[in-house]
Amino acid sequence: MQSTTLPRHHRAQANGLRYRAETDADGTFLCRLYRSTREEEMAGLPWSEAQRQQFIQMQFSAQHAHYRQHYPDALWLIIEAEGGAAGRLYLDYWPQELRIIDIALLPGARGRGYGGAILRDLQDEASAQGRRIGIHVEKSNRAQQLYRRLGFRPVEDKGVYELLHWIPPGQPVR
Repeated sequence: MQSTTLPRHHRAQANGLRYRAETDADGTFLCRLYRSTREEEMAGLPWSEAQRQQFIQMQFSAQHAHYRQHYPDALWLIIEAEGGAAGRLYLDYWPQELRIIDIALLPGARGRGYGGAILRDLQDEASAQGRRIGIHVEKSNRAQQLYRRLGFRPVEDKGVYELLHWIPPGQPVR
């Protein structure tokens, strides 16, 4: 079930964030954002810059195609801060779950409360709809602390990833 409206975002707005629909013109930004999420992983590899960029482009293209194929009705949003693109938020609305397909911020936008504001807004939305929130998160991702602090709990070990759920307190999930 696709949502045609932007998710609730009063906390995000209070932090100077806004959402807009992703367009084809965002490809270069999205690849740069993807690379920023893989820098630590690539730091120890003896690759040239050209090899790193080729790897990133290949991985980004594969991820992008996978997301579009498996989540055809999702919302593909660019997170903007201070007048420019700062991240992405991909959401899918399932009957019992608000699925965060992906959320990522550029390094300069991390640690500023943006992620927490976005997630709390999504919790408000899911709570109002009687849905849980689900997201796959790498076990080594620093954001794990934020998810745990906000009440997300692991429900399935997926090897490198954990499937986390947040369930609205005191509400049955549809």
